[in-house]
Amino acid sequence: MRRSTRHYLVAAGAVFGGLLLRRSWPLGRVEVIGDSMLPALASGDRLLVVRGGREEVGDVVAVADPRTPARIMVKRVGARGAEGITVLGDNAAASTDSRVLGPVAPAAIRGRAVYRYFPETRRGRV
Repeated sequence: MRRSTRHYLVAAGAVFGGLLLRRSWPLGRVEVIGDSMLPALASGDRLLVVRGGREEVGDVVAVADPRTPARIMVKRVGARGAEGITVLGDNAAASTDSRVLGPVAPAAIRGRAVYRYFPETRRGRV
């Protein structure tokens, strides 16, 4: 390998690694836990989420739980309003969502789910 090619590969790796460490990479991963999103998403499904942008009604999003911000929930955007974003589980009987917690702040949205990568038998767009 030529020296200049190796130099560019090392530089690209450093930039990529820096983006991952800074958490500014636009993609994230989240796992669905529980039955709140049945039948669309099952417990154990793993999703890629895209950070940034405006989530629309009907989008599936990863959102920080207002009670425990370190806990991430997967819900569907039900409405956008002046008081915040209403997030709802598809399975109301098994979901703790805006019906219980009230609207969430837009800053609580961690990203929009775009692709289910696991399990392999259910891979595809969300």
